[in-house]
Amino acid sequence: MSARRWSLVPLVPLVPLLVASWLTSPAAAAPGGHCANAEAIQVPGAELQRVECHTDLSATALAAKGRSDVSDWAGLHSKQTVNPSAGAGIQVDGYFPDDSTTNTTYGWNHDAQFVIRLPEEWNGQLVVTGAPGVRKQYAPDYILSDWMLSQGYAYASTDKGNTGTSFYENGSRSAPGQAVREWHDRVSELTIAAEQVVAQRYGSRPSYTWMTGISNGGYLTRWQLENRPDLFDGGVDWEGTLMTAEGPNLFTYLPTALREYPQAMADPAARQRMYDVGFEPGSEVLWPDHHAVYWDLTQRTYREAFDPGYDGATEAGTPFCRTGTAPGTPTACDAEYDYASRPQEVKDAVASVSLTGDIRRPMLTLHGDLDALLPINADSDVYTEMIADSGRARLHRYYVIEDGNHVDDRHDLYPTEIRPILPCYREAFQRLTSWVTTGQKPPVSQTVTRPAGGDVANTCSQLAAPTRGGGKGPGR
Repeated sequence: MSARRWSLVPLVPLVPLLVASWLTSPAAAAPGGHCANAEAIQVPGAELQRVECHTDLSATALAAKGRSDVSDWAGLHSKQTVNPSAGAGIQVDGYFPDDSTTNTTYGWNHDAQFVIRLPEEWNGQLVVTGAPGVRKQYAPDYILSDWMLSQGYAYASTDKGNTGTSFYENGSRSAPGQAVREWHDRVSELTIAAEQVVAQRYGSRPSYTWMTGISNGGYLTRWQLENRPDLFDGGVDWEGTLMTAEGPNLFTYLPTALREYPQAMADPAARQRMYDVGFEPGSEVLWPDHHAVYWDLTQRTYREAFDPGYDGATEAGTPFCRTGTAPGTPTACDAEYDYASRPQEVKDAVASVSLTGDIRRPMLTLHGDLDALLPINADSDVYTEMIADSGRARLHRYYVIEDGNHVDDRHDLYPTEIRPILPCYREAFQRLTSWVTTGQKPPVSQTVTRPAGGDVANTCSQLAAPTRGGGKGPGR
């Protein structure tokens, strides 16, 4: 039965490996204030860093100065979203040693890029994230960084070590799955370094360090809390990608969507086959644009990362390929991909990045019930059951967001069908931190119903009130 069917590390030494480092102050700030101790910042292990003082660390203000990238965070939020001011502080950009070059930001042509932001008014805590999808380090700026900084958190984000639609080229031919395995190491690496940068700026390490993210950033939240609990006090998983060796995973439902969608709207049997692999009734309004934008590209590129031999020397398949659809098309098309019949080495590659549910720190999960990229029935429903099977249910809460989709901008296209998740995410993050730091228990797992009216892009009034527990919560 579905889990959501409710009734309604030691730190590395401070010896940077810098081949280039510079400090600038675009706002010509005087020493001290929001620029205090900027000259002391040296990111441990970084090959290059740039430290700058800014009077406004908001995503839009930084983008106007070329210190964030609108194209990187486009589409993740509703145009109706209202962000608080991020305030003044320090931004540190740079990269760790790496031999791949998919991230072209600043003309550096170097992967393992990061951004660290240090607000003038610090609350003593640090938030770490990894970019969603195969976007760059600035992808979470509008949905995460602005709000986190406004709350006083120091903030760090990584590009995960590879970016773009050719991310699979980062070692996957010689070692399938390596491109994704690197993501784990890059988050851990940045967390260790960022804690020391925080100490350099403020004089003390963070009292709490949180992991969070959306989509692949949510997957990394799950993985880090399972595998690196020494680094974090808890996390919020926003619709993380579920990878399991035996399924479900991307490859157990995306090929079905590619095969069945063209006739699914007119053929009830084809539509039922999509429901059978996880797509939720009610999400049909999203199927046309997801077929055009998400399903095919995701299937081909991620399949190449784990199973490059499926179509021989062809890299990442042929767009919208179906066997026999045109003369000369490959015999191995991703619409016909059958994960269950693939060789054991493919399953082993997926196993190398699989989740277990054995989280070791408190975590809250949010997932929209109309997610048309990572169907909830094949993702967070299953992962919640995995957590329970691992005996870790006491560390977890699961909030299903009624009418939520994978990306909030679809609310702008379908305002009556889709509801943004971001305001509920912010509410959940506050519930998590209160749980760990004060023992104030978060609401029980539940479906967060959509209100009949009001500002759904900026409020989440339907999340039930928390209950009071005794003492501090389950900390590190």
